Amino acid sequence: MKRDFKVKVSNWGNYPMVEKEVIAEDNLIKIKEYVRTRQQIIARGNGRCYGDASLAEHIFSTSRLNKFISFDRLNGVIECESGVLLSDILAVVVPQGYFLAVTPGTKYITVGGAIASDVHGKNHHAEGSFSDYVLSFELINSEVEVLTCSREENADLFWATVGGMGLTGIILSAKLQLKNIETSYIRQETIKAKNLDEIFQLFDESENWTYNVAWIDCMQKGENIGRSLMMRGEHALRAELLPKLQKNPLALKKDHIATLPFYLPEFLLNSFSIRLVNWFYYRKQSSDFKANIVHYEPFFYPLDVLGEWNKMYGKKGFIQYQMVLPKNSGKQGMREILETIAHSGNGSFLAVLKLFGKQNQHAYNSFPMEGYTLALDFKVNKKLPALVQALDAIVEKYGGRIYRTKDSMSKSSLTSYLKNVENTRFSSLQSERIQRGL
Repeated sequence: MKRDFKVKVSNWGNYPMVEKEVIAEDNLIKIKEYVRTRQQIIARGNGRCYGDASLAEHIFSTSRLNKFISFDRLNGVIECESGVLLSDILAVVVPQGYFLAVTPGTKYITVGGAIASDVHGKNHHAEGSFSDYVLSFELINSEVEVLTCSREENADLFWATVGGMGLTGIILSAKLQLKNIETSYIRQETIKAKNLDEIFQLFDESENWTYNVAWIDCMQKGENIGRSLMMRGEHALRAELLPKLQKNPLALKKDHIATLPFYLPEFLLNSFSIRLVNWFYYRKQSSDFKANIVHYEPFFYPLDVLGEWNKMYGKKGFIQYQMVLPKNSGKQGMREILETIAHSGNGSFLAVLKLFGKQNQHAYNSFPMEGYTLALDFKVNKKLPALVQALDAIVEKYGGRIYRTKDSMSKSSLTSYLKNVENTRFSSLQSERIQRGL
């Protein structure tokens, strides 16, 4: 295991870019020695968080912890090392009639990262967060002990770790509960909403659907503010498929990923181009309502079709800003958020609205709370800090908070909600920034 080997590294937003020590190892004795001889350590999976959450002076990459341990096909339980990607799990379990109980908007994150962020998906209102389906995990703590953590064993450490952003130790492996599916397809409905009132009404009407999400045109103003497309879905039954699809109902979709080969020039991403893309996206569906059957890939992972799509924001990178507002003030707060963005001219191609259900009170470090969450992408430029400051003020006004997995410059009062994660060995650039009140 090499020591003090520093490389330039950033997460998916390409901001910030830092030069730090990065080491990957799969030998437990060497991993323990690494932890024993260093401070300011953070584990990093596939680098799909956006800010500085998995950056530190000493970064332990879990890329070599990429092996499966067991798969109980009868009970739908899979055990694997923490560096296994969700895409790897899907490739194994979908043909066997199983699916991830909760999945975020990309399948290229690691199991360890999913636990540390306690990721959520389009079904939080109905089925909760990733941690609700984590049965146990193995963790190296700050005392260099390898502990099994579950709801029954080392329960305090289990609940501190889920959503704890890697600050309690390094997750080595995990055991997950899967969900049954009959097919690899989704019965989907897409509905146009003319404004914020209509999309919130659609969310109210769609709470009985397992999955729902809305894309919002964040550049609209006035009576069109909140113009959007609602996508809601259920796992399709075999009888709902066309005859040709019933022959192989659990088919996987072959990955034909086109990769963006270079960083796009920064001038291409401006208010005009964002308005144009949003205009086309809203009008790509000519009717107000569409029902169809789609494979799970485009439903859950629409952006994964383009490899390294993060380069579209240019070399300076971008941030993803995601907040949650309480349900009773969600619509008014979202209106102020969208008005602020539209007037700033610093719009987002991606503006995704979702509904959260009640938080699991045991998972006190988990980001979701009952309400509405909006995720946005913003190119890094001189105007961005002022926009983030203005958005933070609105989030704080309505009693919301910021998703630490996406955070890189928000107020510490909105991101300092973690508990029981302080120790002398594990920290990140993010946790240190928040502790300083920046």
